Amino acid sequence: MHPLFKFLHLAGVAVWVGGMFFAWMCLRPVAAAQLEPPVRLRLWAAVFARFFPWVWAAVFGILLSGLMTLLAVGFKAAPPFWHVMLLLGLVMSAIFVYVVALPYASLKAAVAAQDWPAGAQALGRIRQLVGTNLLIGLATIAVATLGRLGL
Repeated sequence: MHPLFKFLHLAGVAVWVGGMFFAWMCLRPVAAAQLEPPVRLRLWAAVFARFFPWVWAAVFGILLSGLMTLLAVGFKAAPPFWHVMLLLGLVMSAIFVYVVALPYASLKAAVAAQDWPAGAQALGRIRQLVGTNLLIGLATIAVATLGRLGL
């Protein structure tokens, strides 16, 4: 893998998976325990507004660098675990696009309308999908690091 592509790939993974880990394991429990729904929902809408542009850039960098590396080697010659990483990355990307298009849009609309029950429902859906993507992201890291060992 070309050093620039490797950097883009690893930096994108650090931003995306690391951001999801922080949000899921650190920010979410504290916000849920300490903030009332209106404040908590406004916080999450603002956090996502700052985080999601970084995720778009990370997704672009990860997919671009991975595909360029696959094309340089050739799909047939690439190790099988590269194909698994590509599949998992595409699934994660699709989940992210869905989150932005539907539940996040619903969260923003609910916060703007001060419809706290609808906002809580949208945030709950985002939480589930981020949790799913976090697990897939950690599995992808396992495939990337252990795949060459045949594990």
